[in-house]
Amino acid sequence: MQLNLGSLTPETFLKEYWQKKPLIIRQGFNNFQDFLSAEELAGLAMEDAVESRIIYKKNNKWKADFGPFESYDQRGKSDWSLVIQALNHWVPEVSDLINAFDFIPRWRFDDVMTSFATPGGSVGPHIDTYDTFICQGSGQRHWRVGDRGNHKQFAAHPALRHTEAFEPIIDEFLNAGDILYIPPGFPHEGISLDNSMSFSVGYRSDSARDMHTSLADFLIEKDIGKQQIEDPDRPVCSNSGIIDTQDFARIKKQLLETLDDQLISQFAGSYLTQSKCDLDLPEDDQDYDGNDFLDFIEQQPLLRLGGLRCLYFEHSYKQGIFYINGEEILLPKSFAPMIPLLCNEQTLTYKHLSTWLNNAQFIQQITEWMKKGYWYFKAD
Repeated sequence: MQLNLGSLTPETFLKEYWQKKPLIIRQGFNNFQDFLSAEELAGLAMEDAVESRIIYKKNNKWKADFGPFESYDQRGKSDWSLVIQALNHWVPEVSDLINAFDFIPRWRFDDVMTSFATPGGSVGPHIDTYDTFICQGSGQRHWRVGDRGNHKQFAAHPALRHTEAFEPIIDEFLNAGDILYIPPGFPHEGISLDNSMSFSVGYRSDSARDMHTSLADFLIEKDIGKQQIEDPDRPVCSNSGIIDTQDFARIKKQLLETLDDQLISQFAGSYLTQSKCDLDLPEDDQDYDGNDFLDFIEQQPLLRLGGLRCLYFEHSYKQGIFYINGEEILLPKSFAPMIPLLCNEQTLTYKHLSTWLNNAQFIQQITEWMKKGYWYFKAD
């Protein structure tokens, strides 16, 4: 899929709009087609592993039901929305949509949220804490977006945080192929005019509080940071209730010395490649061997599992270090040129891999990942 920013370039978009102000991109995708039908989306919402919800109003009060769903017969033909998280985990073709926004690094990417809405369907006026590109599929929706400000928010339902009425700075209709970009903090609401689909490519970063909480778990899991303060040169204390400047420096040093570049990289790489939703992984290892890989790669591309997160750091990948699905991977340094390919490319072709196909160690490694279901060849 080719993203068309009109008169903008990715550079000007990031400079003028990213995290600054909303934007409608008319026909950002020419001839845009839904990645699946409404019936197929409804079928996904019947699966245990898929995170889904239906949002609607009853007696003028907002309601939310959570999947998996067994039937939609009681929903009627209007005023409800079906929302599914992480469609990219279940529909491989959605990777084409994500690729179109790869001028933003993947560590910021969250997932592709998808919704089917009947006429009048909406999730209500709300404010998000993340950036989103709402790509309109079939049908039409009316979008209103307000300006940043001190908007009062409230719980319209235990699962729905809404915002008070706002004055729109964008009040437009979106058709198939149109894109609405909304940065964090801007109130917005979309209402479907007919049966419609939308695909929202979301980007977020976690709060420092969330990161520190997970860092503490990481230190415990890895058995790191057990060193205690040592003070064999301690002078006599004349005020037993004080933490003096020297002791404060000792406490600060103890906390900060653990957080060197290596530990932060290990933690961040593991943390940022953990999937927030289930991956479509096989229950048992797949039956692959090196000969299978060599036979298939000449005929078709190798695909990365939808939702699988692979990242590397500029300062350490030449040492053979990168991260997959919450795990630090250490390869031989000679494999370093392969790491950007593995992390940057959703699809690996024979041309990508040709210089590695005589390397038995590489063949063994890629086959092990295929057995786990991380990479795969599309079945005929």
